[in-house]
Amino acid sequence: MKKLVSIVGLFLLLCCAGFSLHAQTIQPREKTISDAVESISSANMYTLVEELVGFHNRNNLSNTTHPTQGIGAAGHFLFEKVSSYIPQSNGRLSVEKVDYTVGGANTRLDRDVHLQNIVATIKGYDATDNRVIALLAHYDNRNGQENDTIRYAPGANDDGSGVACLMEITRILSRIEVPITVKCMFLSGEEHGLYGAQHMAGLAEKEGWNLIAVLNNDMIGNSDASETHTQTNTVIRVFSENIPVVETEEMRKTRVYNSAENDSPSRQLARYVKEVGERYVDNMQVKLIYRNDRFGRGGDHTPFARKGFSAVRICEVNENYDRTHQYVREENGIKYGDEIWAIDFEYVRKNTGVNLASVLNMALAPDVPRNVKLDASGLTNYSEISWEAPSQGKQPDAYYVLIRETDQSQWQKKILVRDTRIKLPYSKDNYFFAVQSVDAEGHESLAVFAEGKR
Repeated sequence: MKKLVSIVGLFLLLCCAGFSLHAQTIQPREKTISDAVESISSANMYTLVEELVGFHNRNNLSNTTHPTQGIGAAGHFLFEKVSSYIPQSNGRLSVEKVDYTVGGANTRLDRDVHLQNIVATIKGYDATDNRVIALLAHYDNRNGQENDTIRYAPGANDDGSGVACLMEITRILSRIEVPITVKCMFLSGEEHGLYGAQHMAGLAEKEGWNLIAVLNNDMIGNSDASETHTQTNTVIRVFSENIPVVETEEMRKTRVYNSAENDSPSRQLARYVKEVGERYVDNMQVKLIYRNDRFGRGGDHTPFARKGFSAVRICEVNENYDRTHQYVREENGIKYGDEIWAIDFEYVRKNTGVNLASVLNMALAPDVPRNVKLDASGLTNYSEISWEAPSQGKQPDAYYVLIRETDQSQWQKKILVRDTRIKLPYSKDNYFFAVQSVDAEGHESLAVFAEGKR
């Protein structure tokens, strides 16, 4: 409570300063999250990738019964690795193998294959709150030919880096009590058509999960680009869709009326990852990419987005096409292939921190406010926003009203409010608004866009 009082004082000060959208704000780091981010181990992740590379070839068509090679052995290794963290979890962590069958005619696989997703679940302690957060990475891989199961395919960065990120997060979260459930999904089937993600997205829809956020980590360890030779380990990209694929006609009318094509739930999630990730990880810029994914490429977040879930892809800013989907070789002085030597594990550590901070802040926060509305009736230069408290879980200590000008990408200002209604001296024609729930320690929920209603 003491922390929140100080934050209130800060925001009252800013409000008295004339509501400047460009006023500097202080974002304190909460200790539980800071300590968790500090505990991320690059050495652990290096070892994990090294072990994955040792399975020689993790193609979806590779051996499923060999004890030390192929996708089957890799999946069993991940299952056992997660299982090793169960004793330290006080019963919160569990792991399962989720089986499915794909392939055959009219697919990129030349026969039916039986694959497994390895799903680690850190169960939340609040029985009144059914929210779920999912983190994704795929453990299948390929080399220069998508159905080659014989030649070496290390898959260190694509997507050993994402798998290492999720495994380290699983290790850390197994020791932290959070009120809502977090699932770390180690997926197969990605390289041949996002099959593992499709299966899990379908399961989430069928079983009615209250899945509030999906963070897909696919290639987060390469810090130097092919061709341009650009190098940086201080920027990570977050891709998000603008208009949801599942948009109905009624949703379309509301979006058009509000000019809200840049305010989809997935885009709000991306903004959230940027704000929280940059708050907790030093020397790191989260770059918002306003596309669902890269041209001609796909990622495991997409099947979830197509089911209506808020989903983003987290990906390195510099891709190296000499390494991705290449046979390991050297030609004209250029080393090809996705080998471990090319991964920048300090970069992986920071990218893992962005994920962990975002997930923990979201998990510790109250649920989102309901029925967030902007009163669009009448001619006035004031804007009135109203909302209702969350229907489940712990109740917020207060709310943040977010404001940005219509030509701005990110929220520019937060105003702390203890009521469920506020009238602000900002014209509704010139600004967008949203509302977040916040607890006494400053953990914010995702933002809910304030839809204008006549």
